Amino acid sequence: MSVDDRAPARQGGRPRAFEEVLARIEERIAADGLTVGDRLPGERQLAEQLNVGRSSVREALRVLETLGVVSSQAGRGPDAGAVLTSRPAGALAGLLRLHLGLATLSLREVVDLRLMVEQWSAEHAARSGEGLAEMAAALAGMDAATGPGEFVAHDVAFHLAIAAASGNRLIVAIMEAVRGAVHRYAVDAVARLGGTSGLQADHRRIHAAIGAGDAPGAAAAIAAHLARVYPPGDVPGE
Repeated sequence: MSVDDRAPARQGGRPRAFEEVLARIEERIAADGLTVGDRLPGERQLAEQLNVGRSSVREALRVLETLGVVSSQAGRGPDAGAVLTSRPAGALAGLLRLHLGLATLSLREVVDLRLMVEQWSAEHAARSGEGLAEMAAALAGMDAATGPGEFVAHDVAFHLAIAAASGNRLIVAIMEAVRGAVHRYAVDAVARLGGTSGLQADHRRIHAAIGAGDAPGAAAAIAAHLARVYPPGDVPGE
């Protein structure tokens, strides 16, 4: 899921703006234009250079920070901009490319990946006992949402909280990538289901299982939830 409202399957289409930012930064790093300790241009400057919105730049920098590639620091003038803290290589570089590659995959492929990743995350979150407050806050946000877009924004926060509670930064980054590929479908699903009561019941079962330390129960609740949102036989690419 993502704040981007474009269709999930963009075969041959234009990448999302934040993906363009990721690609440009990766190109500069790969070409040795940046080294550890160098500072990226400020958010506003990057937005102007790439002719994209600042929200897209902010999204890209958040992904890079999750990967441990940059460290965001507040500041103005010469002190503005994130600092490069490591050079992406191997799995990290491949993960950056995943953000771009998802645009060419079918929704079914993305949903299958999400199922595997989220079940693993829920099991590990149940064992860690972390992230329960963040999940509860997201649940409250969904309860108060006034439309599908707002609901999905808090839904994103809920699922990312589960990923973060797993304790694996790469899982969080994968979820950041995957959510962009399914956002439009998720918003449409809320409208298609005619309400959010079923989805919220799913979320509360997931939250309760994680809170109880029930790893198998949490994984099963995730599977049931995704089957509701992406019914078998009703997902493009099957």
